[in-house]
Amino acid sequence: MTTHPNHLSLCFQGVGSGGHLALGSAAATLEQQGQPLLLIDCGPGTLAQLQQRYQALPSALFMTHAHMDHIADLEILTVRARLQQLAPIPMFVPLSVIPVLHQRLATYPGTMAEGGHNFWQSFQLLPVTDQFEYAGMTFCCYPTRHHAPGSSFALHLPGQFFYSGDTRPIPEILNHQLSGNEVVFHDCGLSANPSHTGLDDLDREYPEPLRQQLVLYHYANAAAGEQLAAAGYRVAKPGECFALGGA
Repeated sequence: MTTHPNHLSLCFQGVGSGGHLALGSAAATLEQQGQPLLLIDCGPGTLAQLQQRYQALPSALFMTHAHMDHIADLEILTVRARLQQLAPIPMFVPLSVIPVLHQRLATYPGTMAEGGHNFWQSFQLLPVTDQFEYAGMTFCCYPTRHHAPGSSFALHLPGQFFYSGDTRPIPEILNHQLSGNEVVFHDCGLSANPSHTGLDDLDREYPEPLRQQLVLYHYANAAAGEQLAAAGYRVAKPGECFALGGA
């Protein structure tokens, strides 16, 4: 079994839902001893938040899905990486997400006004099926319930954290894949819809011990976050970091 390094944390660049970006688009960075390892998603404003915290572009990325509130800053990133003459940035993408991501961002003509640049030149595309190795750790990937099969994926570092991405409740995954120690970062707003979890879903779908592991994100605004917290849940805020326990 892979030994996980100590001093891991997950820091949120934003926690907001699509169309409600006052709290920033939902994105988070896995850190080791305060240094960024892996950015999860890259929606509008994410790069500005990264620059403020780390004074650097991401060293690697994992993309949960291809909705614009999770990928829009990749267009900025490909240009900045090219202008800074950086080596291609590793980008881990679930296999079924790649065609959508390519269609939405990589087919736009003239990525740079100066010409001579292709979107993918800035990235080392690493297709993901069930798991991948990075920084000496083994990450797992699971399709979630997000209005269309195979359209969004969760990221799991066993014994450390589970990051749901956009999803309806997924007890069929969480009840069988967690080792018991993970912090579970879970999509949740006040009201459910075909792509997202609502507050009422949590009591119905998850047992109390699991609900105690949840940290909620992807909600509409500060008032919604306060209502989620008043219901007894931990709620992530923009810029907040969560220490991860060892396996």
